[in-house]
Amino acid sequence: MIHVLQIGFGPLGIQTAKFIAQKKQVKTVAVIDINTELANRSLQTIDNELSNEAFVFDSVEAALKNIERKPDVAIITTVSSLEKLIPQINEVAKYGIPVISTCEELSYPWELQPDLSAQLDALCKEHGIACLGTGVNPGFLMDYLPSVLSSVCQDIEYINIERIQDATSRRVPFQQKIGAGLDLEAFKARELEGTLRHVGLQESIYLLANSMGVKLDRVTEDLQPVISSRDITTKDLQIKKGDARGVEQIGYGYQNGSCKIKMHFKAAIGEKRSYDKITIKGSPSFTSEIDGGVNGDIATCAIAINSVKSILKAPSGLLTMADIGVPGYVD
Repeated sequence: MIHVLQIGFGPLGIQTAKFIAQKKQVKTVAVIDINTELANRSLQTIDNELSNEAFVFDSVEAALKNIERKPDVAIITTVSSLEKLIPQINEVAKYGIPVISTCEELSYPWELQPDLSAQLDALCKEHGIACLGTGVNPGFLMDYLPSVLSSVCQDIEYINIERIQDATSRRVPFQQKIGAGLDLEAFKARELEGTLRHVGLQESIYLLANSMGVKLDRVTEDLQPVISSRDITTKDLQIKKGDARGVEQIGYGYQNGSCKIKMHFKAAIGEKRSYDKITIKGSPSFTSEIDGGVNGDIATCAIAINSVKSILKAPSGLLTMADIGVPGYVD
């Protein structure tokens, strides 16, 4: 049985705990969260699908004093920012516990945040632990999966990746992150603050390029609101005609002046068709499409859990999905 310490008990953390509760090989033994209202409560008092034997604590130190043995791995579902994540990893690393995190900037931070990446890599090696950033996107659909598909090509001229999704069924924090329901002035203000976007598109471009051995000259990204042509009412939102119902981002990776990688991300309330599509132009050329797309909330929790066996076998340091053994379903 693999014992898991969870850090972060918002919607994603709770969903992760529910999935773990259904597993035979994995068990949540404690949770860390900064919400003082959750402190010292059993997980079952927070959600009746969860165990009454595991409790929420306000620090890693407090949790380790109240469980039988040191956890095998920590799963962190808290922030998108690498800078904010590093202190949380430090609290775990000093106890020699490997880390899996859904932090988007952790998926491949080497190009955009080299100093923080080197700092985190050194921290992990000092304590002899592996640290992995993963998730459905970044971490799988737009980077790891196309890198796997590229392995059957003798030559690649160009890769185009599309993730188009109806965000109606996604969790509320995700809908807020893509600006659904904002008027265009508020949308622009949030964009300028850096609090409105799909985090990780450029990281995905660099991860894919690195796994292919491609050195990019530059990477660009464009962000626009998806404007609603009608009034839309959902369980959680009311969107007026002319307001944003989501976000559209397009990233380009250039080599020798030519576009080598294009990534098109669009997530919006009321999108007519969801799909994930990878098109490779090369030898051979082909297209692979997942009709209906992959539900991001389910898949992010699942891949974090399903990576536990791979991270336990991995070398110490800051790792990407391309660095670990291929993760698979964990029963």
